Amino acid sequence: MNNPYGIEAMWSQGDIVIKLVAVSLLLMSIASWYVIVVRGWGLFRLRKAIEGQAEFWHTHSFEEGLQLLGESSEDNPFRKLADEGQQALGHHLTHKSDLHGHLPLADWLASTMRDSMDESSERLQRGLAILASVGSTAPFVGLFGTVWGIYNALVGIGVSGHASIDKVAGPVGEALIMTAFGLVVAIPAVLGYNALNRNNKGVMGKLNRFAHQLHSYLITGAAPPAKGRANNCEKDKVTTLVKRKQAVGEAC
Repeated sequence: MNNPYGIEAMWSQGDIVIKLVAVSLLLMSIASWYVIVVRGWGLFRLRKAIEGQAEFWHTHSFEEGLQLLGESSEDNPFRKLADEGQQALGHHLTHKSDLHGHLPLADWLASTMRDSMDESSERLQRGLAILASVGSTAPFVGLFGTVWGIYNALVGIGVSGHASIDKVAGPVGEALIMTAFGLVVAIPAVLGYNALNRNNKGVMGKLNRFAHQLHSYLITGAAPPAKGRANNCEKDKVTTLVKRKQAVGEAC
């Protein structure tokens, strides 16, 4: 049994403006869900690289560490950063006669790695503008459809001269459906934007820390000590100092 006040009735009885609003909301919904799925899948694929960069400095060679970061691709910012840093180091050492050959190696590597991080950040942010636009405009688009539908309903009631509840409920209820459509489109876009933006910040934070460690390694040729190892070194220094003081006291 068909609902006389449902979506099908709204579409069949609505004018060109209502139909354009409905189609616009549908396209906005498709665009936002496409961005959410594609960007979400991209972040899911990064999990290997994120886990690999944590174990990168525990490997025995740079090539072994690259394997932990996953395959080289534009969507893998950690592997991309490591590859471009290594290439920048080799290029600087073999092209001393070029202008960048007169730059300090640390500055040249920092500039190259910063460019790589900026490109990765831009790539991670792709599509978020669509989610932000959909989330902020979809409720108003739906509200416009509601206002237009109520206007047409009131005009129809005025022309017919009957204002009974059965004459008002149908057109007004169908118009309010547009508001619901606007919210249905906007809410996933806002939630998706917040979730993706939060995950992107987490990835960039890890990438920034990895870049500092990689920069130190390429300059010195030695991996920076892990946090736990650094703490152990400090403890060893303190223990040595204590033993020396005790030895001096016993001698006195």
